[in-house]
Amino acid sequence: MNRVLFLVPGLLASGIALANSAVDLPDTVVTASRQAQSLSRTPAATTVFTRSEIERLQPSSVADLLRRVPGASVTTTGGQGSLTSLSLRGTGSTQSLVLVDGQRIGSASAGQPSLEFLNIDQIERIEVIRGPRSAIYGSDAIGGVVQIFTRQGESGLNPRVTAGIGSNNTYRRHVGMSGGNQQTRFDLGASLNETAGFDRTRHEEAGDQDDDGYRNRAFNASLSHNFTDDVEAGVRLLEQSGNTEYDLNGNPEDDFTLSTVATHLQWQVSQLWTTRLEAGHAEDKRSSHYDANAFGPAATYSYNTYRDSASWLNSLRLSEQHSLQTGVDWYQDRLRSTGSYLQTERYNRAAFVQHRFEGEAYQTELGWRHDDNEQFGNANTFNAALTVPITDNQQVVASYGEGFRAPTFNDLYTSFGANPNLRPERSKSYELQWRGQVQAAQLQAAAFRTDIDDLILLDPFFTAQNISRARIHGLELSASTQVAGWDTLLAATWLDPRDRNSGNQLPRRPKRLLSLDVDRQLGVFGIGFSLSANSQRYNDPANEQELSGYGLVEARARWNMTPALRWDLKVGNLLDKDYSLANYNYNGQTYGYREVDINAQLSVSWTPSY
Repeated sequence: MNRVLFLVPGLLASGIALANSAVDLPDTVVTASRQAQSLSRTPAATTVFTRSEIERLQPSSVADLLRRVPGASVTTTGGQGSLTSLSLRGTGSTQSLVLVDGQRIGSASAGQPSLEFLNIDQIERIEVIRGPRSAIYGSDAIGGVVQIFTRQGESGLNPRVTAGIGSNNTYRRHVGMSGGNQQTRFDLGASLNETAGFDRTRHEEAGDQDDDGYRNRAFNASLSHNFTDDVEAGVRLLEQSGNTEYDLNGNPEDDFTLSTVATHLQWQVSQLWTTRLEAGHAEDKRSSHYDANAFGPAATYSYNTYRDSASWLNSLRLSEQHSLQTGVDWYQDRLRSTGSYLQTERYNRAAFVQHRFEGEAYQTELGWRHDDNEQFGNANTFNAALTVPITDNQQVVASYGEGFRAPTFNDLYTSFGANPNLRPERSKSYELQWRGQVQAAQLQAAAFRTDIDDLILLDPFFTAQNISRARIHGLELSASTQVAGWDTLLAATWLDPRDRNSGNQLPRRPKRLLSLDVDRQLGVFGIGFSLSANSQRYNDPANEQELSGYGLVEARARWNMTPALRWDLKVGNLLDKDYSLANYNYNGQTYGYREVDINAQLSVSWTPSY
């Protein structure tokens, strides 16, 4: 990471870019089409969390926040810092793309992003696109795209300090400063969060009965500058590192580093043409340490991913009704590991084009992308959407999207079980949405079907093969309104994720999900409650290990003691529910990972403005 920091001034000066200048606009999203776009105009089903919503909901982690997204389920293996996976619309944990300031953060070896290591204090905004977006982003965007924007500067001078304490010897510390004027904005922030944790496993073997702690150090920095009214450049940096413990023979623990740097230059050449350049670097490094035990000597294993990327994007306004977006992408993955891999590098080159028509009677979106991957060759993806207004406050959207997922380094290059002849997983999705405003209520409904071919699974000889197909049917409903003075947000999802070869339910994916948030402001006091519920799921593809459904209740309160001083209190798992989201095997027995029981967090924040 250090060598990348020396490149930042040069990249900034030369205008290599990631343009996010519009993300602070409440009705604007960037992720759906890789350009600023009105939320009501995008045909993609989209969920947005702003910084003010993050502070109101008081989530303990990114996973805690994403549970509220319609169609999203989260699997953890024992509280904060444990392995965390996200399923969007019934797809797998490696079938949704996760970006930080435009940079891919998925591991090249396992393919899964390290969501568990993202610190909520460094985040300004999260946008979640539900449904395929491979025609814009390429690989991994089968279930959707999650983009996380780090903190950005505001006008004036705005220091911030937060300190918190909670159950299981949990401590939260954050300090930051943002500021700027019409030309220049900046933000700097640093956090240190740690917890003694709890015993994540249920077996009673000696050495595995201790608490499993977690420590996270985070730093973010951003700088943007408008050289003229038409030219803007900037840089964003995020680095998070620390240690997480877990139970297994040898008292294992992982040291981790997750970091990204992104730079941008945007130039509005004319009223009809805007161009921007992007470049970035991302690292996902993990070292696992084991003490000597009955199964072997002390050992350390490392899996480090390094990714460089660059893009050139162009937005063309052809007329009042027609617009065109074009772009070229390049990124290269490198893996440095103690494991044995036949190859440790590969590149991907791509070009895409997307046309949008906006008429009075209907709107259309057509997109196509071509990827050229060094390992598996070429992939073409296509998307189309038709939006028809019913009334001034209602519209129907019909869409079709293709997606694919490239095989990981583990699938392709490991010395045991690798298969260099694997084909990418491919998907086709069909969706019908209705969006409407009925009096003060914002309502949405979406019905969809996704077919995935060439799923990569292990055969009986533990070799990766394209041997399965999946079919996912789903229905999402959401409503946002005020009920008796309470701001209410409700999301309900019904899923049927099936392996078409066996007929079994896909593992670790519930068929029914419910999320409810209610909040009310009473002068300087605010109170709120949340309910999240998941139906039963299976831990394994054979559907032999059933995980029971569960419901969790959370309560929160806020006191704005002064305009600059705020107290926050949250009580999680209020009913002290005992539940597991995943199983593990130990000495031939199957157990469920523990999740945190009833817990409380108290914090105070000081945010003066100058």
